[in-house]
Amino acid sequence: MKLIKIAILFIILSFLSACSKENVKNKHQLTGRVFGTTYSITYLDSKFNFQESLDSLFYLINKSTSTYISTSDISKINKGDTTIVVDEIFTEVFKKSKRIYKETEGYFDPTVGNLVNAYGFGPKKDKINLTEEQVKDQMQYVGLDKIYLKNGLIVKEDSKIYLDFNSIAKGFAIDVVARFFEDKNIESYLIEIGGEIRAKGLKMNNKPWLIKLVNPLKSEDNSGFEIINLSNKSMATSGNYRKFRVDDNGKKYVHTVNPKTGYATESNLLSASVIANVDCADVDAYATAFMAMGLEKTKDFLKNNNEIKVILLYSGKNGEIEEYRTYNYE
Repeated sequence: MKLIKIAILFIILSFLSACSKENVKNKHQLTGRVFGTTYSITYLDSKFNFQESLDSLFYLINKSTSTYISTSDISKINKGDTTIVVDEIFTEVFKKSKRIYKETEGYFDPTVGNLVNAYGFGPKKDKINLTEEQVKDQMQYVGLDKIYLKNGLIVKEDSKIYLDFNSIAKGFAIDVVARFFEDKNIESYLIEIGGEIRAKGLKMNNKPWLIKLVNPLKSEDNSGFEIINLSNKSMATSGNYRKFRVDDNGKKYVHTVNPKTGYATESNLLSASVIANVDCADVDAYATAFMAMGLEKTKDFLKNNNEIKVILLYSGKNGEIEEYRTYNYE
């Protein structure tokens, strides 16, 4: 089975639509681009179009946490500015990152930013083929336990430590939109940004929010898709099938940098979809951590965290793509 089929599972997301049978009087759908990707947001039971409000929220998130904007707070902090008093957005993302860093024993670590940049997957796109000595040198600056928040200021053990929240930012943005809707007493919505999703309530026909995922293991026949009920759940996916590069010597580098080793090499886990009744930022971070952990460590983690459900694709002993899941398709 070709690797491109893995991408199908996580790129093709289509809502099971019955729009012709629904009363769409109070249904709003907003689409656009943000954070270098696309978004699609549907909400019910409101007279108002909240496009301008959501644009303002996205602006504030970028202003605080985007490494792709040179004037953002995180960019200034990464450049060594120690006077930046971080806002509520930055504070929440930082504290949540700290918690998940501890829960995953360091497999989720936003301080791998220097290595991400060096391998060519960050805003700097350096594309350096690091030597073993260079990786060892950069690992001095990896570890979220080497950075902390004090009186609104970010304090680093070393100024070269580089923060990068891109592995949690899309999920967090979805959570911000969800809170905004709930403040407006909107009880039914589906928010998707770059493939990460959070949904609440029911659609207008009183049916749950469903998505259809093409399953590459069954894509050759009519049963080649699965239905997922995402009402009151969040879902995020991480995989190395799209973000990788191959150097002149044929060596493959993937965008998931293992914070334990500093190397951007594939584990046997090819993709991880995480589904849970928690914040989307959480499942976003867990998906990243699982890609670094690999299959067996992820299974061990799930034994003690059974509220988190997964759909994992991995490379089997004979090179065939296999599936492991704890989520039961609806």
